[in-house]
Amino acid sequence: MEQGIEPDNCFYIQNEAKVRGKNRLDLTIDPPPDLVLEIDVTSRTHPEIYASLGGPELWRFEEGNLHINVLEKGIYQEVEWSPNFPKLPLKLKIPDYLKQVKTRGRNQTMTVFRNWVKEIINK
Repeated sequence: MEQGIEPDNCFYIQNEAKVRGKNRLDLTIDPPPDLVLEIDVTSRTHPEIYASLGGPELWRFEEGNLHINVLEKGIYQEVEWSPNFPKLPLKLKIPDYLKQVKTRGRNQTMTVFRNWVKEIINK
């Protein structure tokens, strides 16, 4: 708690109901986000800080690759599949969709991505 860190994005999935409606979170009482996203472009991710906060899943996008990390015994271990999204081959697909943004544009790529997620989830 003595070290500052700000993820590029974070989400409550499993613990969403525990923080719903709160205007301000207090990580000394509230659970950490279930999923933290870091895009390493201008600065390095410090997984040890996220681990000390107890964030169960950390995604890092670095040099065109998605790294999915799961907290195990206080240390992040890289895994192939997200525990939060076990049906989705994200490490394979996310880099492809990010490349498509450059040619299709953000809005069209997001539409295609959302349709892909719906298709996989509804199987």
